[in-house]
Amino acid sequence: MKNNLIWALAIGLLLLACGEAKKETVQEPVVTVPVAEVPDFNADSAYHFIQKQVGFGPRVPNTEGHIATSQWLQEKFASFGLSVQTQEFTAEAYDGKQLELTNIIASYNPNAKKRILLGAHWDTRRVADKDTERINEPIDGANDGASGVGVLLEMARVITSASKQPEVGIDFILFDGEDDGKPESVKAGANDAKWWCLGSQHWAKTPHEPGYAAYYGILLDMVGAKGARFYKEGVSMQYAKGIVNKVWNYAHSIGHSDFFQMRKSHPITDDHIPVNEVAKIPMIDIIDYSPDFGFGRYHHKHADNMDVIDPRTLKAVGETVLFTIYQE
Repeated sequence: MKNNLIWALAIGLLLLACGEAKKETVQEPVVTVPVAEVPDFNADSAYHFIQKQVGFGPRVPNTEGHIATSQWLQEKFASFGLSVQTQEFTAEAYDGKQLELTNIIASYNPNAKKRILLGAHWDTRRVADKDTERINEPIDGANDGASGVGVLLEMARVITSASKQPEVGIDFILFDGEDDGKPESVKAGANDAKWWCLGSQHWAKTPHEPGYAAYYGILLDMVGAKGARFYKEGVSMQYAKGIVNKVWNYAHSIGHSDFFQMRKSHPITDDHIPVNEVAKIPMIDIIDYSPDFGFGRYHHKHADNMDVIDPRTLKAVGETVLFTIYQE
């Protein structure tokens, strides 16, 4: 993507509807979309923001690394000229531990009525429960947490410094306490989902502004790994199918078809569920999860470090979401 370049694209919508037993191709009418000027997304800058987070150590709630990262994130958003506020609250973990959590909200164009919600989680997992060694030690979470935050920080930097800025309002929301669900070794229970996504559960019940509404939301989770592939996640398709299709079509139109696959995937427990079901805001999840192989090899392991991060993946996701925002 180049600065000051008008994207004049006729987007052909070719969707693949995937069943359990067979794949079916559906031909959609060709739609010509007026395309706005889009600034450059810098993948190296996003990589730096990820590296900075990892440098604080695991961002596990109730630790010094968690506190230091929270302060840095708030200061960084504020340095871009955004209005920053926090939600500080206490939540109980699966093992009864009291977690001191902080949701971070940074708003661009706060007076705009039409708003887009962009989210990610910024905490990391306190156990490497899928690993074979150092299982009870926390992980770096370079991809699972830091990558989504890094992309959002770069988007905030680009938007606020661009000569042409979006007309819509944007709320960047970093959810805390997403990754503290039960470990693999703990016996599964019927209500296990409630131990995940603590920050988004809290925000959905008590948003930072009473009566808050957004046109739609996009959640970024694990969006920086080498070889990542993003499928149309099940919950996203249930609540926001039109937004999913729009984003995936935009991705294909600007050259990122290798990353954004035109195929459905399984529902994933993630921060978009409370946003959809409680806050009633249609939110999609861009997440590295394959319907055939599941999560990447790094998932909830110590391998989730900077070695797994690829600027090419960050570029594909960052350009796609930035492009989407600029069409509103």
